[in-house]
Amino acid sequence: MSSGCKTTRLWIPHTFVPDCKIAGDLEQVEPSEPTHGRKVALILHGTMGHKDYLFQKRLAKVLPIDSFRFDFRRVMNTLGFWSNHETGGVWKMSALDEDLEDLQVVTQHLSETFGYIINLIIGHSRGSVVAMRWLCTTEGKRVRGFVNVSGRYRMEVDRAGIYKPYFESQGYYDWKVTVARKPVIGRIYPRDLDIFASWDSSLVRDRFSPNTHVLTLHGLKDETVPPYDALIYARVLGTRSPGTHNLHIIEEANHNFSAHQVEVVETILHWWSLLERGGLQTGVLNTDFIKGRL
Repeated sequence: MSSGCKTTRLWIPHTFVPDCKIAGDLEQVEPSEPTHGRKVALILHGTMGHKDYLFQKRLAKVLPIDSFRFDFRRVMNTLGFWSNHETGGVWKMSALDEDLEDLQVVTQHLSETFGYIINLIIGHSRGSVVAMRWLCTTEGKRVRGFVNVSGRYRMEVDRAGIYKPYFESQGYYDWKVTVARKPVIGRIYPRDLDIFASWDSSLVRDRFSPNTHVLTLHGLKDETVPPYDALIYARVLGTRSPGTHNLHIIEEANHNFSAHQVEVVETILHWWSLLERGGLQTGVLNTDFIKGRL
């Protein structure tokens, strides 16, 4: 991104939720140029994340095209305040359909207000799952590139571990995390996991655009989404044409790519550069990029 770039905070009125505005940051590479007809990238965070979480802000600052990253609906923190991070509304574990509404509101606003063309989407975890549904069911079929970071394919969540004792003793589980340096609790009920598991990810087999190029990034030490899900996406999306699928595995990385976020950003930039030059071929992302690390 050039030194003349500009960051603008947007508050987008939510068409599905009264008195709710979606908070997000628009990064413009050439802010003096008209936005009508320009390409823009969307950067989507995962569960209990926010727009500046993990690699998202770092990536937005170096992408060669304009980008918009935003907060999905929020959750209540332990002090009684709302966080997730600045957008209003109510977060629910099972409400992937509401995340999809948030994404629809954002894309419509960027298109109608600014004249942007959605050209690239980068999603982490839950954000990736929601993005795939949008890509399969809307005008998203025209999007040129999609980056699937730690995306889940098999939606069934194991209840035998942390959830079961709490479900049996009190009927719910309080998920305690930190969001934007604030303590947050997300309350999860058994019904939430049932609805979450019913989300149909198999749509990508038949309805994902044959023209969209995909990069799947996953850590072998992912403790939340099994790395095998990345291989499923590689099999499903690797048979399309002319769209390609590239797989990049980071051996020591966990679900959030702790201590590996620079590599995530570098990999995405490298892949996007290859896409722009017409140099992508389906398979493992070319090894020339990582030779210096071996």
